[in-house]
Amino acid sequence: MADKKIGEYYAPPPKMGKWEGFKKFLWNSETSQCLGRTGSSWAKILLFYIIFYAALTGFFAAIFTVFYQTLDNEKPKWMLDNGLIGANPGLGFRPMPPEANVESTLVWYESSKKDNYKYWVDETARFLKSYEDLEKQNQVDCSFEHPPPEGKVCGTEVASFAPCTADNNFGYHVARPCIFLKLNKIYNWVPEIYNDSKTLPEEMPEELKQHIKEKQSLRPNETSVVWVSCEGENPADVENIKARDYYPRMGFPRYYFPFKNIKGYIPPIVAVQFTVETGVLINIECKAWARNINHDRSERRGSVHFELMVD
Repeated sequence: MADKKIGEYYAPPPKMGKWEGFKKFLWNSETSQCLGRTGSSWAKILLFYIIFYAALTGFFAAIFTVFYQTLDNEKPKWMLDNGLIGANPGLGFRPMPPEANVESTLVWYESSKKDNYKYWVDETARFLKSYEDLEKQNQVDCSFEHPPPEGKVCGTEVASFAPCTADNNFGYHVARPCIFLKLNKIYNWVPEIYNDSKTLPEEMPEELKQHIKEKQSLRPNETSVVWVSCEGENPADVENIKARDYYPRMGFPRYYFPFKNIKGYIPPIVAVQFTVETGVLINIECKAWARNINHDRSERRGSVHFELMVD
């Protein structure tokens, strides 16, 4: 009686080997199941995921469409103090040390060995070549009397940096290296110029103050400049800098600003040629001067630091 009840309600599955069980899992001919599901079950699952991922794709496409509607390809949404960059430009310098020393700011070479200073000459030439190769569209010749018209930008003549030119090895062969300075681009930033010698800040170097006074008395129309100064950071560094000359002028002319992302725009650069004591490591700090440029040595705001050593 017990055996009959077991036969009526329960029949144990036939014993199969692992391989036979796996093959039956792949395809069960008795129930027409593949991987444990019938064709209709697989069709329902496939249809569900097609609808699910289509809806997910449509949702994110709609989100990105709305997001991109808020952006402008020509200018940032958040500018100046409202943006991450802020409204206080920094300075950069060229040439930079080799990529192997990416964190280094040391310009070190031997002026008597061409193979030794060749890297710095080539790196500087490569930097200036980017200015020459840039498409000249929208570029015009500018001056203090003739700023660029609407929709145009000012060009830069590499010859204006003489004697800091490739033909002169940028001064590296005579222990008078040329360092090029550039002001970081900030969209729509307009410098507030120091063009009155009576309102210059106390911390401004005396050399620069005297230069502004001379410009104001002799050529007052040429004082609309974001001024630049380079000094030794410590008293010993100051003594080891014998001279420094700025080309084509001691700063960035006002007519290069503001940066409006107009095609053909190139940031202005200044070449500073140093005459220094050889065999000595010199710490140099260069600053940009305008009423709306604040200086912070720890964060390098409005300034740049590098070391120079000529053997």
